[in-house]
Amino acid sequence: MHLKNTVILSLIMLFVYSTGCANDETSVANNASNSSDTTGLPPVETKSPNSNYKPAFTGQTRIAGAKTTTPYKAEKIAEKMGAPFAVVAMPDGRLMVTLKKGYMEIHDANGKLVKKIEGFPEVLFAGQGGLLDVAFDPDFKNNKMMYWSFSEKNGSNNLTAVAKGKLNEAAGKVENPTVIFRAMPALNSNLHFGSRLIFDKDGNLFVSAGERSILEGRAQAQKLESHLGKVFKLTKDGKPAPGNPFINKAGAAPEIYSYGHRNPQGLDINPATGELWEAEFGPRGGDEINIIRAGKDYGWPIITYGIEYSGEKVGDGIQQKAGLEQPVYYWDPVVSPSGISFYKGNAIPEWKNNLFVACLSGQHIDRLIIRNNKVVGEERLLADKNERFRDIAYMNDVLYALTDDGDLYKISRQ
Repeated sequence: MHLKNTVILSLIMLFVYSTGCANDETSVANNASNSSDTTGLPPVETKSPNSNYKPAFTGQTRIAGAKTTTPYKAEKIAEKMGAPFAVVAMPDGRLMVTLKKGYMEIHDANGKLVKKIEGFPEVLFAGQGGLLDVAFDPDFKNNKMMYWSFSEKNGSNNLTAVAKGKLNEAAGKVENPTVIFRAMPALNSNLHFGSRLIFDKDGNLFVSAGERSILEGRAQAQKLESHLGKVFKLTKDGKPAPGNPFINKAGAAPEIYSYGHRNPQGLDINPATGELWEAEFGPRGGDEINIIRAGKDYGWPIITYGIEYSGEKVGDGIQQKAGLEQPVYYWDPVVSPSGISFYKGNAIPEWKNNLFVACLSGQHIDRLIIRNNKVVGEERLLADKNERFRDIAYMNDVLYALTDDGDLYKISRQ
């Protein structure tokens, strides 16, 4: 009997040890023969919310936790890049990193610096402003055209602008830079510029712009004559895309695709559905993930799951109202979601079509498992790095995560 008890105790201790050492975030070598999710775990968020607001539906926040079981690794492949904002896959399999000071860098897939690119219009490098996102023309292979967003001075005020130009890599510059769109009106604020860019399958450009944080701009997120707090759909020349929802509406800016946004810093297209997904900052609580649809109002500042930084209610303190869109998912307390990217590959099977969110104050990469346009599981990756993650990009079965400190991580199957 004593021998039997000893054997049982040994087996229990072995099980506890093996499960406790399964995931160190830097090199996750769990059971390689089992690539299915570990689902139904406790929610990853354990801190108390800022408010007692209730979600509109089950699973809208604090969904069950999950854990990746396919072995993966996270390698730092570049560091000390100064104040970056975006990392974007180039059509040729390299990476473009934007630096808020006003230039870009081309890096190879292993992080090595290839070329510094200059020649951009002057940026307002202050607060949250600077050179922001970049997107490549769908015909970039032939025309070498690229598009970028930046904060631009406008008299004593400033705004979010979009420009285009031709990349001359050999000369290390962009040629004939031309501003094609400005989010008006200009305001005196260095906050909430947005801004992300992404082309759709028809060659039109989605652009996000924030409401500039100050109360004057906040109110304009609901006004169709204003560009503040909006997502736009533009042609390559910066004109309203054909079929835009307000193109024939009197008093409305025809470039607008959706409105009622606070500070949208994440855009990507869901490869499973072709729909545009967005991440935006809430105030104190209420960070959101949304599916962006033509003509829809996403509610800011009328509805929100957050509160003012002072602790007071935002407006009437309501979270739901007829005619206003609910977020697919929200966080309270905040994680500060910036860039987002869907995982489109097969190297890590359980990540297929999952949404990955670069989190600033949360200091992790958030993995959201999506099924039927609902979040069904959540996991926090790279939390051990203690970094503010600004952007994330997918390229060739790999995720690339960029931090505010200028570090670049390559996340791939082990």
